[in-house]
Amino acid sequence: MMQAPSPDDLGGTAQQAFLWACMLDVMVSKPGNVSLQSAGHGMTAALFIASAKASGPAIAAPGETVGSRIERAVRLTRAVAHCNTNLGILLLCAPLAAALERPALATAGLPGIGALRQAVEQVLADLTVADAEAAYRAIAHASPGGLGDAPEQDVAAVPTVDLRTAMRMAAMRDTIARQYAHGFADLFDLGLPAFHAAMQRHASPARSLHTAVLETYLAWLGRFPDSHIVRKHGLDVAQSVTEQARDLKKRCNDGNGPDLHLLAEWDRSLKACGINPGTSADLTVATAMIAALVSPALCAIQPAP
Repeated sequence: MMQAPSPDDLGGTAQQAFLWACMLDVMVSKPGNVSLQSAGHGMTAALFIASAKASGPAIAAPGETVGSRIERAVRLTRAVAHCNTNLGILLLCAPLAAALERPALATAGLPGIGALRQAVEQVLADLTVADAEAAYRAIAHASPGGLGDAPEQDVAAVPTVDLRTAMRMAAMRDTIARQYAHGFADLFDLGLPAFHAAMQRHASPARSLHTAVLETYLAWLGRFPDSHIVRKHGLDVAQSVTEQARDLKKRCNDGNGPDLHLLAEWDRSLKACGINPGTSADLTVATAMIAALVSPALCAIQPAP
């Protein structure tokens, strides 16, 4: 009889998936984002790698609440990076790690997509006011750029509702909050299918992985005006970037694969204007983490263009 994994095993699975997904974030050059190939926005890839390594144990800490995972991970990140490198990633990945500890998954070995999705919904449904308080402290500590005042449950105030309710109030203006409101539906229905479809493009797993990360990023950027761009530059600029991403995504799907030269030019253009589609990158990391939780063997693959 197969022995059920221990809480430490589950924490290790979650941490491995989290670190792998975060490494993909900088290993694959995505227009507007910091990568090993292209620094930007006053940051380097080394900061993101250090942030992932520092925050991983907190995100995967067995038995911890979602709020405590987020708050501790943010504080560990700030200690090594001294700036906000991964708040959105932490907000998205903490519930994913917590979902592995739900009884139905903790005794089942590797989770299927449906089972993981159900467990995530259970985690979100059980979020408390204490989770909101911890998350609000984390957001204040991370000090994300462009964060304005909200009409209700503003992050500068003490929350009076549970974290999911607070996220629902922000869902119309923030794509990460939208995931909390809708059970991470976009991650499972948009991000994961884009990732899996791109993984079938090449015989080489390494090339497939590079394509999967890039096309998943373009899928997110081409579906939703990036929340980070909206906060810093306004909706019109964000929508313009979204239209460009849709065009590039179509070119990726025309059978010839991504035009790396064109992508590099767009990367330089976005960074010259200070435009960083950070939310789309965060959603791409969370998508990759889901893929790795379902198929841990992916973590052995490193991307290659």
